[in-house]
Amino acid sequence: MELNTTVDFESADDIALADKMKIGRQQIITELQKRIVGQGDVIELILLSLFVGGNSLIVGVPGLAKTLLIATLAQVLDLKFNRIQFTPDLMPSDITGTDIIQEDETGRRQMVFAPGPIFANIVLADEINRTPPKTQSALLEAMQEHRVTIQGRTYELTEPFFVFATQNPIELEGTYPLPEAQLDRFMFHIVIEHPPEDEEFDVVRATTAIIDPHFKQPVNGADLVGFQRLVRRVPVADAVMRYALSIVRTSRPKSKQAPDSVKKFVAFGASVRAAQYLVLGSKARALTQGRYHVNYEDIRSLAHPVLRHRVLTNFRAESEGVSTDSIIDELLSAVPVPKSGM
Repeated sequence: MELNTTVDFESADDIALADKMKIGRQQIITELQKRIVGQGDVIELILLSLFVGGNSLIVGVPGLAKTLLIATLAQVLDLKFNRIQFTPDLMPSDITGTDIIQEDETGRRQMVFAPGPIFANIVLADEINRTPPKTQSALLEAMQEHRVTIQGRTYELTEPFFVFATQNPIELEGTYPLPEAQLDRFMFHIVIEHPPEDEEFDVVRATTAIIDPHFKQPVNGADLVGFQRLVRRVPVADAVMRYALSIVRTSRPKSKQAPDSVKKFVAFGASVRAAQYLVLGSKARALTQGRYHVNYEDIRSLAHPVLRHRVLTNFRAESEGVSTDSIIDELLSAVPVPKSGM
């Protein structure tokens, strides 16, 4: 469904940048496909994260190319990439960096800051739930403010900056659940499933041969920063924004509009960040499809990745095998799509 009225951008430069974003998206996908087989929906969400400037949590069993996908993406975009393997003994300073004593040419010793792996454009936090909450929290300031504070001094991170974190859903021994405050800072919770048989066959064939692709860089870091600013200027009708907010508010058990499944199985509903990311993600999705406005389908298409880590189920849901995705399905059924202005 689309609104009848569209609002053009203010200048020809904006329209040209929107066209570059749409074309650049397809060019990035083409380059990724030189190494990555399938995973179209996953790539789409990751690209929306880039165009908005958000961070994403990627969950899937081992062997589904989570790490390879993000590393290849950084290579295609010609961005500095660092991978951090999260382990139980990882310390916050191992992520952010620390002051070290260094001797200069005169023999004088002084404290010098040694940057940690967080100082990159794309940071992959591999198996983020394998390290204690104290170390996990070292990412919070970087994810939210794009800066880190060490020994009372603040260091700005180079733009663009993204954190992609991975989790293995089947190995829970020796893991630490991510605090809700940190989960909420991820724009999307992206689930990677096993590919269809034909795609899996292509994966096996490709990965058992010699692969050394040459990547073009159709989009660079400066382009991404420009796209992020452009996305925020995409107009959204009040009715569409209220629809996104209604979905989020209905996910809260105390809401009068909450369906029975929410009241029965949900401990805590989604935060206001869910509505913000629904709208921002929908703006980016609209631009990648050549539209300069957001429609209701944009909102609905992003409800699952935006809400599945923000709608927290209770013990009853776990005991009865009720998934968060099924609750989100009921939310989308319970909140009617407005008919006015269509």
